Amino acid sequence: MTAPALNLPQLLTEAKRWFDDALLASMRAAGEQPVTVGQAAVFAALEEEGTTVSGLTRRMGVTRQTAHQAVHALIGLGLLEQAPDPTSARSRLIRPTAEGARVHRRARDTLTVIEGVLAQRIGTDAVSALREALTIPMGEPPLVEAP
Repeated sequence: MTAPALNLPQLLTEAKRWFDDALLASMRAAGEQPVTVGQAAVFAALEEEGTTVSGLTRRMGVTRQTAHQAVHALIGLGLLEQAPDPTSARSRLIRPTAEGARVHRRARDTLTVIEGVLAQRIGTDAVSALREALTIPMGEPPLVEAP
């Protein structure tokens, strides 16, 4: 019996896992502190001036507890810090330390190389088409009924 073909969300998840695995393994091999996929996702969700935990929760699509755990682990590693939010006395901004900014730059550069490897494997036209397709606004998620 053959397995049913993967649907598009499953294929996108597998592709993200491929990038995540390559990034984390490459960073470890380069001597960087090991982090989890969830902790790495915090850096992708940070705004330049800093982001509140509530903002990270929304941008990452995770629970507040999950965001807090990732942030505090990264603070413990010296990669993030908390600072007062100038717009709210009750909030604190999460932002990278100098070391965190260095590691984040290295991760972005590493992802560029990984994307180049993908282009060698599946072709630059395929990677360009994929990038273009994924940047087209899709609009609000539809509400549909299954047939």
